[in-house]
Formats: sequence, C-alpha cells, structure tokens
Amino acid sequence: MTPVALTHRFDADALASLPGPQWLVERRREALETFTAGELPTGAEEDWRYSRIGELDLSRFAPPSASPASGGLPSRAKALIETVGSRSGLAVSQDGVVSVLELDPALASAGVRLTRISDSPVTPVGLGERLAGRPDAFTRLAEAFLLDGIELEVPAGVRVPEPIVIVHAAGAASAGRALFPRALVRLGEAAEATVIELWCSDDEELLVVPVTELSIGDGAHATHLGLQELGAAAWQLGYQASAVGRSAVLRSYQAALGGEYARHWSRTELVGEGAESQLLAVYLGDGGQVEEFRTYQEHIAPRTRSELIFKGAVAGTAQSVYTGLIHMHPGAKKADASQTNRNLVLSEGARAYSVPNLDIEENDVRCSHASAVGPIDLDQRFYVESRGVPGPIAERLILLGFFEDLLARSPHPGVAAHLRAEVAERLIPVAGGR
Repeated sequence: MTPVALTHRFDADALASLPGPQWLVERRREALETFTAGELPTGAEEDWRYSRIGELDLSRFAPPSASPASGGLPSRAKALIETVGSRSGLAVSQDGVVSVLELDPALASAGVRLTRISDSPVTPVGLGERLAGRPDAFTRLAEAFLLDGIELEVPAGVRVPEPIVIVHAAGAASAGRALFPRALVRLGEAAEATVIELWCSDDEELLVVPVTELSIGDGAHATHLGLQELGAAAWQLGYQASAVGRSAVLRSYQAALGGEYARHWSRTELVGEGAESQLLAVYLGDGGQVEEFRTYQEHIAPRTRSELIFKGAVAGTAQSVYTGLIHMHPGAKKADASQTNRNLVLSEGARAYSVPNLDIEENDVRCSHASAVGPIDLDQRFYVESRGVPGPIAERLILLGFFEDLLARSPHPGVAAHLRAEVAERLIPVAGGR
C-alpha cells in the first residue's frame, strides 16, 4: 500500500463545484476524507496481483465536471441502442450527467421507477450497501465524486417485458477526466427484469470507475448484461456487487471489448436459501490491451448454486487476467459451485493468466474449477483441414466455435450478433493470418 498522493486534483475544492442534495454533498465529503486518509493499492497485494495499477497516475486526470454534456452520443452507444431494438426503458448518462430517462408508461403506473439518484431527497435504499465493509481506494473515490447515477426499482411481482437499457457514455468533452458512472438496481420479491448496461467512449484518454449494485429480492429473476466498449486510451476500474435472495436467480453476462486497461471486479453473494447465479463473460484483447477480471462467488446460505464460465482471446501483445474465488461460508450446506475459465492466445506476444481459487468453510458442498490457456488446438485444425478447408479458414471456424456456446447463451440475440461481428472483425484476421 502507498499513501494517496497529494499531487492529484481530487480534493475539497473540486468537490465544492459539484451540485446535489444535502445527503449527497455530505456523502461525498465523508468519502473524500476516507479516501485521502487511506492508501492506494499496489501490485504487491493479492487483490491487485497481475494488474497494471502501478502505472496509474491520478494526476493525469481531472475530476468530473457538472457542466452539461456536450455533443452527441458516441457511435458505439447509438449502435447498441439500435441493436437492442424494442425496450421497456432507456437511461443515458453522458459525461456523468443524466440526460435521458424514458420508461414505458404502463410500467410507471405499475410502480417501476427509473430515476436520477440525485433526485432522491434522501439516500436511496441500498446505495453503497453491497460495497460496505470491503471498500478500496477507488470505490471511495467513486463515492466522493459521484456526480449522479441511475436508479431502477422494480416492485414485487412486476415483470418488465423488454430490456431496460442504461448507457454511460463519455464524449470529447470528458477527455482527460475521471468519470464515475453509477447504477443501482433493486428487484422486489418475485419481480423480473433484464438490464443491459453499456460503458462506451471515443478514443479520448479517460479514467472510468463504474459501480453497479444489484439487489435481487426473494423469488425474483434478474438478468444483467454489461457491455464495455471504451476507447483505446481509456482506463477502467469497474465494480459490480450483487445480493441474491431466497430462491432468486441472477444471470450476469459481461462482454469486455475496449479500453487500454480494463479491470472488472465482481462479487456475487447468494444470501438466501436456494439462490442461484449464472456468471458468463466474453472478452477480446488485441494490440496492447489488458482485460482483467476478478470474481467472487460467495455462497452464504444453504442449497445455493452458482455457475461461472468466462472465455477470452488475446492477440498482438494483449493480455488477459482472470482471478476467481469460490467461497463456501459456514452454513452453506449442500451448495454447488463451478468455475471455468478458458483462454486462446493467438499471437506469440500475447499473454493470458488464469488463477482459480477455492475457500471452503463448510462440509457437504460441491465445488469444481477448471482453467486453460493455450493457442488454437493443432489437432482441431488438422481435423478441419483434412476435410478440405484451407488453414486460415479452419482457424477462423475454430475461433468462432470457441466462443459460440457463450454467444448462444447471451440474454439478448442482438447483442450476441454484435459480439460475433466483433470476433470476426478483430480476431479472425489475426488467427487467419498467422
């Protein structure tokens, strides 16, 4: 740990310019005091092992500005909104300012709320709760400079028929800044909803620290699809924290495509008996990108179940890092958890690291984990070529097949088609041209 540097611009003067209700002003001030009194992480810590955190210089970035967002949405954001098609709601936060809130009137009449966090007269229920007790320097910084965020609440028994789309976009006006996108999602008992959340930017230099909190009530069914398409000069330190109630189900699907260095930290707590989570991720890295995932599957209650499958491919001099932990807490009897991470390395200069872990504090549980890192299988290539398929085309088919099982499980067919196109455009030329 190293002391928080005093050369950066994240100080009380920067806070003073940010608007908001009194509860938010006080929350920011307390978080900044905690951040300043604390320490920045280093690569010597287990939670940041394999990361590039030692290269981060906070002095390069300015705090967010409360000025209205300027310019249009990045093309990536427009393309995703078009890809999703029919939706039940849309929220857009551009350069940290919530500019669009649209919700199906029938859902609003049923009590569904899609609102700005800053519009709440008191601290929204559950805000920060999922991170309490385990904050790090960057979640404290995100709390301190929370300009605004998006809150979605689905009451008990309400089913949202089409996805709610949340877009966090950064444009040219935010070049050289730090942004702290925030989403708070709560589903009541036996509610059902799908949320598609996008983080995107053009190619400006940015620091993006998104925080998403999901609270899934007893018997509810939630699907969260996160798509990270930041520009080539952006750094991301992302956080997702979820709590899943009794007999509830969370399906989480992450796709990491962009950024210079993009880290996604997630903790899923199965807090109610019979809770289930399905955690899937697809990631691509080329050029000099680094895509990093750190996951925690926390089995707290009995008869819980979690399944994790993460797949990635890296080319050029890109790197991927996956570190995962299955934690069986005392009392999690008859829990069942699996963790699988597979990586294709398509170039000699590319690297992939895979580190699965188990922490078992209860008897009568079942755990499994598996990981693999390697190039395209030569036996598979030989088999395809032996059927008369040229070598470059054989590699392309194998690469598409590697991802297809997860793409087929995407919660939204339009996003699955988008990801297939990304694989074809970015990685297939590399695989086919070796």
